[in-house]
Amino acid sequence: MTAMLLDDKVVLVSGAGPGLGRAIAIRSALAGADVVLAARNEQRLADVAAEVTAIGRKALPVPADVTDPAGLAGITDAALSTFGRVDALVHNVFARPRQVELLDADADAIRSEFDTGVLAALDLTRRLAPALVEARGAVVVINSMVIRNRLPLFGAYRMVKQSLLALARGLSIELGPLGVRVNSVAPGYIWDGPVKDRFARIADERGVDPQQVYAEVAAETDLRRLPEPDEIADAVVFFASNLARAITGQCLDVTAGQTHH
Repeated sequence: MTAMLLDDKVVLVSGAGPGLGRAIAIRSALAGADVVLAARNEQRLADVAAEVTAIGRKALPVPADVTDPAGLAGITDAALSTFGRVDALVHNVFARPRQVELLDADADAIRSEFDTGVLAALDLTRRLAPALVEARGAVVVINSMVIRNRLPLFGAYRMVKQSLLALARGLSIELGPLGVRVNSVAPGYIWDGPVKDRFARIADERGVDPQQVYAEVAAETDLRRLPEPDEIADAVVFFASNLARAITGQCLDVTAGQTHH
């Protein structure tokens, strides 16, 4: 479905670990791209890189902490020295949300989430802006359905993701005249490891089958199912490709119809 949409492009994925990060890397490679993989865990990067090379595309794993300026410089330098270009930048790094009332939230913890989820994305985009302008490329920001819903205990995470949405819109305004598109993808529940584990815990606490928990949550979606990592990654590939050449400043919900926007 994604074949050759990114033929001979270079896609840089921050947060290229398991789950969605891996799916974005693999779907980009299947679409014809070489992939720069950035994350903290070297073994996970090596595993994803092996999958990319098995597809027949080049993979460059770069272990780095995106909250460290030296780490961001290392990602940028490695990508440009190896490939000489970056056509698409995908921000997938995020801090796992703490479920706590806003009035009880620790201010330093919230600042840390902003550093990881927002400021690192800004800094990496700033560093790669000249390459993206030269390529007339694209930035894709992974957001969350939390910006649409009213789930309790996600106030701090909602603040971070709303700021990330504002960042993407601001970058679209500034980079658009230079030929660079900036869009966001907002997934819902992603049917993968963490969500499966969470549903299993809920099922165990309630003494029911995990499939019952899945069915109850899926009933809140129009398609009566939860999206899988590849389905969200395909939306990223679309935004990175020339099929989206006239689309910028937008946020696409990939929630199987759990949210409407």
